[in-house]
Amino acid sequence: MRIYFMGVCGTAMGNAALLMRALGHEVMGSDVGAYPPMSDHLRAAGVEILEGWDAARLEKLRPDLVVVGNVASRGHPEVEWLLEKRSQAYVSLPELLRTRLLCDRRNLVVAGTHGKTTTTCMAAVLLKANGGEPGWLVGGVPRDLPDSSHPGRSGGPFVIEGDEYDTAFFDKRSKFIQYLPHVLAVNNCEFDHADIFRDLEDVLRTFSHVLRIVPRDGVVVANGDDANVARLVGPVSWAPVVRVGTGAGNDAVIADFRESAEGSSFTLLWKGREWGRVKWALPGLFNARNAAMAAVSAGLLLDSRDPTRLRLDALAGFQGVQRRQQVLVDRPELTVIEDFGHHPTALDLTLESLRARYPGRRLVACFEPRSNTAARKVMQDGFREALKQADVAFLAPPHRAEKLGEERFDSAGVAAAITAAGKQGFAPASNDALFAELTALVKSDRTPRCVVFFSNGAFGGIIQKFAQSI
Repeated sequence: MRIYFMGVCGTAMGNAALLMRALGHEVMGSDVGAYPPMSDHLRAAGVEILEGWDAARLEKLRPDLVVVGNVASRGHPEVEWLLEKRSQAYVSLPELLRTRLLCDRRNLVVAGTHGKTTTTCMAAVLLKANGGEPGWLVGGVPRDLPDSSHPGRSGGPFVIEGDEYDTAFFDKRSKFIQYLPHVLAVNNCEFDHADIFRDLEDVLRTFSHVLRIVPRDGVVVANGDDANVARLVGPVSWAPVVRVGTGAGNDAVIADFRESAEGSSFTLLWKGREWGRVKWALPGLFNARNAAMAAVSAGLLLDSRDPTRLRLDALAGFQGVQRRQQVLVDRPELTVIEDFGHHPTALDLTLESLRARYPGRRLVACFEPRSNTAARKVMQDGFREALKQADVAFLAPPHRAEKLGEERFDSAGVAAAITAAGKQGFAPASNDALFAELTALVKSDRTPRCVVFFSNGAFGGIIQKFAQSI
């Protein structure tokens, strides 16, 4: 089959294109600005990349199937051609995955507001280390897997990140509705994506939809310490629910968590008996929870009666995903960390962990309000309170501020509130100005510092620039 991807160089689209190529399909796609590393991966796999959008070219090619990415909406020339001709088959990316890959697999779908990418990667690593020959699709760059996507053994288990964001311009359901979960992991649930969800109840509604498609011989693995998740899984009667958390009432219990400058450790219990002790480099109780959710979910995918047959050894050397608490500089006087954090809870938990990991250091947090939600005022109070955990906070201007008007995040106001609370808050006029002020601060004396950058984007290129120049 000849498959044409509209927006082929996006992270999800590119990895799906690589999956289809690995399954033997002829694959090509269009995009504007094909940049490495995705463009290199695609071309190396034999995927033709066509520059720009061109309806006439698409009409000439006439592929068997067109995959419409989220980059395309009404007014897009190739979209308008599809709608006018009505003769060309087209699908969204999630529908492609459901019909061409997931329909004959036992799928582990990892859902939740935070930690999806890391937990998906952990589950794939554990299954691989335990001989499961899994396939996977990770929404990031894993450091412990050969690539972000892999088809795995035909008919074998498949691990996929279950994104609650909408599917395509013609399908506003959440992506995970298409992913046919046999095991569904619900790691947490909070309000996010203010551009498509009205409030928390709207988010809970879409999560309730994916819960309804777990089969009766499947299982729901739920964060037993999260009140919103408890509300979600309470009515579930059609499939078993397994709870994971720190409380004694959970099926799997994270016990004896410890964190220091040397790393962190915890014991995982299953039904009151020890499953294993994990000692690793990853920070925070939140990552211990990610690991527990991944282990229970992967274990139940292999053996629905006893997940403890899954060995946990692979977690000891787990490095994580690029841009998730990734250490870029590690010297006695300075540590620089890059993190994908773009939600108040994520910032709060990471900063709490860094306090334990780097005792005695001045903690400097740099935050770019960049996501469609973070750039708005809707979570401004939460970001302000989270950033108060740092000794110094730098707030970049909100992304696309000119388009948001009065709705935009008030970086200067948040910085002033942090200063009024007894910490230091700064709101430079640009990312370049932030880089200059931060560099001057760090070079002003030899006070040991931990500098962490939070952004789900490029932060104007200053993260790598700072790490390389300081």
